[in-house]
Amino acid sequence: MRNTAIGLLALCAGTAALSVLALAQTAPILFERIAVPGAPLLSFDISWVDAETQTYYFTDRSNKSVDIIDAKTNAFLGRVEGFVGQKDSLEISGPNGVIALPKLKQVWAADGDSTVKVIDMAARPPKIIATFSTGGKNRANVMAYDEDDNLLLVTNGSEEIPYVSLISTAPDHKIMGQIKFPNASEGTRAPVWDKIGKHFYLSLPELDKDHAKGAIAEIDPKTMAVSRLIPVSECQGAGLAFGPDQQLLVGCSGDAIKQGFKPKSLIVDVKSGTVAFTIPEVGGSDQVWYNAGDGRYYLAARDMPGGSVLGVIDAKTGKWIANVPTAKNAHSVAANAGNNHIFVPLTPNPDCPDGCVGVYGLAK
Repeated sequence: MRNTAIGLLALCAGTAALSVLALAQTAPILFERIAVPGAPLLSFDISWVDAETQTYYFTDRSNKSVDIIDAKTNAFLGRVEGFVGQKDSLEISGPNGVIALPKLKQVWAADGDSTVKVIDMAARPPKIIATFSTGGKNRANVMAYDEDDNLLLVTNGSEEIPYVSLISTAPDHKIMGQIKFPNASEGTRAPVWDKIGKHFYLSLPELDKDHAKGAIAEIDPKTMAVSRLIPVSECQGAGLAFGPDQQLLVGCSGDAIKQGFKPKSLIVDVKSGTVAFTIPEVGGSDQVWYNAGDGRYYLAARDMPGGSVLGVIDAKTGKWIANVPTAKNAHSVAANAGNNHIFVPLTPNPDCPDGCVGVYGLAK
């Protein structure tokens, strides 16, 4: 009898372990499509989820707006208009980057005329309350927020000499400093804030016109200068996202594939400045996101050979989990850690002819 009981316990334990393993390897599915009113969703850029309010924002160039979705119920709430929209050139189109500043009840969005617009989310309806220039001729692009020093970093990667601005989030929105990158021959891409190490990190896809040579620039907000370059190769890095233990996902872009390099993604240990994991199963990414709710990285891999996919990586082990088909040019992704819903704007396709926001997650 005792041996039978032990056997049953072992069987239960083994089944539980297999269930956990199966869950860890489960691919998300597209389970809901959120209709976006107005013009068809042909052009958009970066997404953001405000974890505190569980609100999803994305920059909708087709409707010259920042669109707002309830990330708990997946309901379209409205939009804030007043942006330049899609132009003949991507370099003057907008809005582009977007980021929520929960303590200020604001959302900041970068526009195609080198301006940043501040949205008051406490207003009913939300509205733009400030617009200021970052000093360029082309679009202001992607942003990251240092809550400790009340600084927001904005990239101007399309200028002749690419640069970033560090801007006070106080009402004067003063530009506290700028850093130029004269050898960044393909501009700058996404920045991200490291809450643990208290630095910004910025993707530099290419240095000195060498297609194989890129870097992640570490920026000290105190000195407003580059404190270190972490080299990456054959990547042409785009999106960045911090996961556990100061490990940084680098989404290698479609530009790297066009240059003849194999698709891949990298996880960099910023403490040592070395590549901890190389993931060859997914590449050609733009925006990437770490979801603390399920411990996964998500990659909007629009240039993956064979078609655009939502890449999924286990952040703890660096193991690839799945590539889930999305839609042409689906290059934006953000996740709500509160319910593990993954949001991906989708261009028009047979299932949503005018475009929509796809909601992905594990089967219910």
